[in-house]
Amino acid sequence: MNEKDLFRSQVKKLYYHLTLLFVSFLLAAGLIVTYMYDPGFLQPKPETIAIVAEVDEDRIENGIHVRTGLVDAEGLMTVVNNCTNCHSSKLVTQNRMSAERWDATIKWMQETQNLWDLGGNQEIIVNYLVTNYPPKAKGRRMVLSDIDWYELKD
Repeated sequence: MNEKDLFRSQVKKLYYHLTLLFVSFLLAAGLIVTYMYDPGFLQPKPETIAIVAEVDEDRIENGIHVRTGLVDAEGLMTVVNNCTNCHSSKLVTQNRMSAERWDATIKWMQETQNLWDLGGNQEIIVNYLVTNYPPKAKGRRMVLSDIDWYELKD
């Protein structure tokens, strides 16, 4: 074997070792990056057991429909099924109106908000709302009375 062949074989060995070192470096870098994003990727994943409790969405407690907070009375489920599809029951209860105002509001929702025709349910809904959430007289708060006032000292 002459010097040229010896040199070539040494260069091939060096090339092989450098290639092996480069591939090892790439594998190590890949493992480090994977570990940075998911430190537990080598550990077995624990099994998750989900326990689903069946909840009665139409449960009534102390005369109140639990899911919506509406008063349990005749027409409750008609109101729940027709009104709470689009908005919160809180919006219904805060707008205490007379029967005429409720009818006008429903007509407005049908004309501008795509509310469907309620048919015979409209009377049930309006009666429920007027009976359980009648209009309240609004005004100033009551005058403060029976207050022990004290003198401010300088």
